[in-house]
Amino acid sequence: MQRNQLQQMLTLHALPDDYADFVSLYLAPVAAAIDGRIRRNGIPLIGINGSQGSGKSTAALFLKLLLESDYGHRVVVLSIDDFYHGKATREAMAQSLHPLFATRGVPGTHDIELAINTIAALRKAAAGECVEVPRFDKANDDRKPREQWDRVQGPVSAIILEGWCLGAPPLSDALLHEPVNELERVEDRDGTWRMAYSNFLAEEYQQLFDDIDWLLMLKAPSFSVVYDWRLLQEQKLAQSTAHGGSLLNAQQVGRFIAHYQRLTEHCLHRIPDVADAVIELDDRHRMTTLRMQRT
Repeated sequence: MQRNQLQQMLTLHALPDDYADFVSLYLAPVAAAIDGRIRRNGIPLIGINGSQGSGKSTAALFLKLLLESDYGHRVVVLSIDDFYHGKATREAMAQSLHPLFATRGVPGTHDIELAINTIAALRKAAAGECVEVPRFDKANDDRKPREQWDRVQGPVSAIILEGWCLGAPPLSDALLHEPVNELERVEDRDGTWRMAYSNFLAEEYQQLFDDIDWLLMLKAPSFSVVYDWRLLQEQKLAQSTAHGGSLLNAQQVGRFIAHYQRLTEHCLHRIPDVADAVIELDDRHRMTTLRMQRT
């Protein structure tokens, strides 16, 4: 990657200059491993797991830049967030399953069939063939209209999919009984919501996760840092949003991330054992250690 390309990316995403060191120390070796996987396995699906605010989207963009500039590949970046069901669908789920399904995030609130079909279409796309890729508008909490979806022209060398619960193994039913926070204690007293999203995770989500060829985890030090990270995300979104979307204040962020605590802690415990590479983060988002477990 040329220095001017790196500096442009740092400026575009308002990143500190020392992120360049993280790119060279941690992301460049990951890009080299992905290049090897591309050359061996055709068009791999590369997963990036990390809690909210861990920098998954930023890491994915820099990996794309490294793979394209240093290795000559064509890479498309997807987020599991872009496959959220629209607001109307989630409200219908709230009526039929549990009110907490109105809030996006947990398994069941994504259109997994759309994700699987989009990835399959990208893998098959021939030269000149375009694939529609859905995009989600977080400020309005709804999927963008189809005419605003991206159109990715084939062929591609690799697909990067990032998501907060990506690769999560099923939850144990025995661990679902006791609430982990006030949200579960008050709004899901009988465990209906968490049992329902656990079932979604164990079934259709595993179909998507089984398609991942290589998994990177950006590992937060603990769930306790997620509040500050998610609040920072919301503040950046507010600064970059030109229209009057529905953004979250500090109190709302606290309630919002409570929806994810159980599964985030599950990921922090289980994903390091199954990921192909793990980058440890400190509480200020800084990458500190890379463990390359499989190339």
